[in-house]
Amino acid sequence: MILANSFRRQWEDTRSGVLDAVACVGESAWYIMGGELKQFENSLASLWTLPYCAGVASGMDALELSLKALGCGPGDPVLTTPLSAFATALAILKLGAIPVFVDTDPFGLIDLDLCEALLAKRPDIRFFVPVHLYGNAVNLVRLRALRERFGLAIVEDCAQSILGSSDGAFTGTAGQMAATSFYPTKNLGAMGDAGAILTSDESLFQHVLALRDYGQTAKYRHDYIGYNSRLDELHAAILRRVYLPRLAPWTARRRAIANRYLASISHPLVRIIASAPRSDSGYHLFPVLIADGRKPQFIEYLHHADIGSGEHYPFLIPDQKAMSGVPFEVWGEFSQARRIAESEVSLPIHPYMTDGEVECVIETCNRWPG
Repeated sequence: MILANSFRRQWEDTRSGVLDAVACVGESAWYIMGGELKQFENSLASLWTLPYCAGVASGMDALELSLKALGCGPGDPVLTTPLSAFATALAILKLGAIPVFVDTDPFGLIDLDLCEALLAKRPDIRFFVPVHLYGNAVNLVRLRALRERFGLAIVEDCAQSILGSSDGAFTGTAGQMAATSFYPTKNLGAMGDAGAILTSDESLFQHVLALRDYGQTAKYRHDYIGYNSRLDELHAAILRRVYLPRLAPWTARRRAIANRYLASISHPLVRIIASAPRSDSGYHLFPVLIADGRKPQFIEYLHHADIGSGEHYPFLIPDQKAMSGVPFEVWGEFSQARRIAESEVSLPIHPYMTDGEVECVIETCNRWPG
């Protein structure tokens, strides 16, 4: 079976390093908010070319704490995309804020032309959560221009886009804050839930450090209503010592596989969502669109060929049952987002795929009877 992710192969490669990292934490006798976390935060910030990083418990917490630090609260409208993991909207809703959904472009990224038109009509919208979906990058030059023109507070959802870039700049560098996830399937995944917030603003960084630790600004001094959302020492040690040094070659392998797919998949009913213009995707996912309503047949065909696949994301966030009892707004139609949701299939792409497996996926796609 060609899997969408191969954690067993990753374990075979990283086992000794992971066990050494666990031993280091055990021998330190310090399990929360210690040196491993600080060193990982410094390493990730350096990689991301941003000065400050705060490890938190999950990618969703990273979004919520970032918005809270920026002043987002009950009743505030927050511009975002309908095509994403539900956590993107959930972080907004948990603050009592109101998601305002705008359609995507053909690459699955929020349509910045529509955003600009809406923001010109709605000066009350001060917060924006764009998502760098699939590893593709939203146009950072335009995003920065929107921030400046409309005075936006922007949290970039970078859960899928580590090392992804636009015009040579990493995702997460156009807004005030970047939120990322280390969920195991991510390009830099932990062995469980984990996340981080990155920023160039020291005051926002200090606010987040307090929020993640019960709102403490010093021991037993609570200045904010905070959270228990701390990236623990075990995750930090494994990420820094074992996985982070592999991130660049892992990403290079993902890009090599993607380039092979781009060059060789040629079925008329299998349309590839290419990298957005002026961007370099991190290829967290490799999405294709299956024409003529034949997505279920294609998934079944792959399954019978022993090829795993995924769907990201088959239901738009505003269509979810959970949204029926909460306030949200919709700007225009979701023609692009709905078309992608209804037809998207994610092909296997991970750094432990062999060349033979890559060629098998290509040949299987091209042989599909349709």
